[in-house]
Formats: sequence, C-alpha cells, structure tokens
Amino acid sequence: MQLPALEMPVFQPGWVWLAGAGPGDPGLLTLHAVNALNQADVVIYDALVGDAILRCARPNAVLEYAGKRGGKPSPKQRDISLRLVELAQAGKRVLRLKGGDPFVFGRGAEEALALRDANIPFRIIPGISAGIGGLAYAGIPLTHRDTNSCVTFLTGHNASGEVPDSLDWAAMVRASPVLVIYMAMKHLDILVTKLRHAGLSGDRPAALVQDATLPQMRVLTSSLDRICADAQAAGMAPPALLVVGEVVDLHAVFGSSDLQATLSPSCQAAS
Repeated sequence: MQLPALEMPVFQPGWVWLAGAGPGDPGLLTLHAVNALNQADVVIYDALVGDAILRCARPNAVLEYAGKRGGKPSPKQRDISLRLVELAQAGKRVLRLKGGDPFVFGRGAEEALALRDANIPFRIIPGISAGIGGLAYAGIPLTHRDTNSCVTFLTGHNASGEVPDSLDWAAMVRASPVLVIYMAMKHLDILVTKLRHAGLSGDRPAALVQDATLPQMRVLTSSLDRICADAQAAGMAPPALLVVGEVVDLHAVFGSSDLQATLSPSCQAAS
C-alpha cells in the first residue's frame, strides 16, 4: 500500500506500536497506522478490527487475534501483554492494533505500562474514536452552537463487566447536555434508569448507533423513555453507542445523506 512522500517513522525490530484502527471504515485509518501495517512482522488485533483493515497488512505479516467480547471466550489481558513482550524480545516488529483509539475506553494504557515495566520500547498511534467518527457517520454532530458547548464520554461497563459505580450521574447530567456512552447495549436498561434518576427527562432525545461507520451501520433514534423498548423491537445489538441530547434531533437533517458515498472500499493487499 503506497503512502504519500512523507517522512514516516521506521518500525524498528524489538519495538511495539500501539495503534488505533478507528471505528471500522478502513478509510479512517491514519497514515501512521497504515505505515505500521506496512512494516509490522506481527499484528495482534482486537475483535472490532475488520478484515478490510487487516488486508492492509503486508502479505507476510503474522496476524494474531486477541479480541475480547462480552460473554464469549476471550484471552486474559495479562496474557496479551505478555505476548507483546515475548514477541518484542524475540526481535519482532509488533503492531498492537486496537479498534477506535487505544486510550479511549480500551486497554492501551495497561499494555503500555506492561511494556514499560519490561523495558520494551513502544510508540502510541492515536486513532479516531467511535464516539467521534461513528456519530459523524450517523449524522449526529457531537456539538452544535445552539444546543451544547460540552460533551461527556463514558463507558457502559467497567473492567468487571458492570455499570461503573464510581460515577456521579447527577453531576454529569447537570454539567453536560450531551452524553455519549460506549458499550451501551449490555446494560442499556440500567443506564437509562440511572440517567432518569439523575434528573434527565424521559422525552430527552436518544439514539443508538450500531456497527458505526461500517456498511451495515444502523441508527435508531428515540427518546430516553422509549429507547430500550425500541431497541428490543428493532433487534439492536452490540457494538453500539448510546448518545443522549438535543444533537440527536439533527440526525433527521444529516442522517439522510447517502452513507455509501462516504464509505471506503476495502483495502487492497499491500505489496
């Protein structure tokens, strides 16, 4: 895969690059991520990194799956970190490829700390987070001057798989007119209940964005009181983002554009 004539970094043996692959559309890969795919000996990739992106790796790269999906057998985080260290110590150029951005509700920080503790040199390559790129594709702007000058991102479940219990829900609702909740489907009913108890009205606009930026992306707009029932009726499934706030109403304006015109074709195999 050819890159423009830019001064791109050289991937040295024994290094690990922790890279974000973006929300799914291969066109949202950064040039640094493509450069990493072009050079890596081994690509350790997550569940939300699709085949179209993996086809951007050089032909002789080894692809190793290390995805973690709720309710399914998944490798332990300690084992993933140890694998990164093992491969780097063997002199491999190791690309840890994560969906979205490695530092946004991912485990990139944990892996970076493990690499530091093992004296493995590493580089961080940010990616476009689903809460930004995915909502843009869904026709839901994060901000609009007439609705909000603040937005809050939060996760729908913590490391134990439960809704985070350390959040001040009432403070978030008072401070932020737009909330974007990652990994929202597993505990959607609990999340809605917490938002209602925190003071949000039931008629607050709400939307679910499933498979953001992918050709099968689905967008369900509703209200906070109706979103759970509507999601069940529509068969919405993970991975999905929940966004709550008046910006959801703008989906009626922007969401009717031809999504297929913005989606990127699959990457061709690197040469």
